[in-house]
Amino acid sequence: LTCIDPRFPEPTLTYMKGRDMVGKYSQFTFAGAAIGVVAPCFKAWHKTFWDNLAASIQLHAVPKVIAMDHRDCGAAKIAYGADSIKTPDIETALHRKVLADFRKQCNERHPKLAVEMGLISLKGKVETFT
Repeated sequence: LTCIDPRFPEPTLTYMKGRDMVGKYSQFTFAGAAIGVVAPCFKAWHKTFWDNLAASIQLHAVPKVIAMDHRDCGAAKIAYGADSIKTPDIETALHRKVLADFRKQCNERHPKLAVEMGLISLKGKVETFT
């Protein structure tokens, strides 16, 4: 799960190449990544994501979902206000919360599915959350 931000396809692909994952995953991309799945203002999108994930599990037997949020996210500003990302610490806290909510919802819907969560920087560095 990634965001539509045009700055991130290349760094995300580089990250996935480094994990030897190219050609081994289904990708779903929409504004905000995990924010688009859990934020109330994007409620109309939630069903689309969960239906798509269920189809991916059925079609490709995916064992885990990787949710990759990113820094300087416009969808975060829409959903939670500009102050939600005004400092790196505040921004990290927001993404931790969103990704934890995302994991919780994944576990409720697909208890056997592993969930990885990350936050990618503008330079492509990925910070993972447990």
